[in-house]
Amino acid sequence: MPLAISSILPAAKEKLRQTPTLPSAFGSAYSIAEINAYIAVRDQLLAEAEKQGTTAKLASTALANDFVEGCLKPARSPYEAQCLPEAEAIRERKRCEAVRERIAQLRKGVA
Repeated sequence: MPLAISSILPAAKEKLRQTPTLPSAFGSAYSIAEINAYIAVRDQLLAEAEKQGTTAKLASTALANDFVEGCLKPARSPYEAQCLPEAEAIRERKRCEAVRERIAQLRKGVA
């Protein structure tokens, strides 16, 4: 008869494991920096798309813009500290809309 793993390994017994928590200020600063990096990449891709105007460049710019827009959605508990402050997020959402419109204009020029 096989033995249960909990009888062999004491660490395998059910118990709550505490995960180390980072100070919210660190998580917030790290997350905001990461979101800002995605925004910078999107802006760089848009600049390249305006110069090159290829369908591939426009597609990658649109994908990056969609990703940034997803990062700007309000976070649910317990992740509120890992998003941009709402005033900044609103401004960036408007920029996402402007980028989407610019991509549409550039696509018309390519077609």
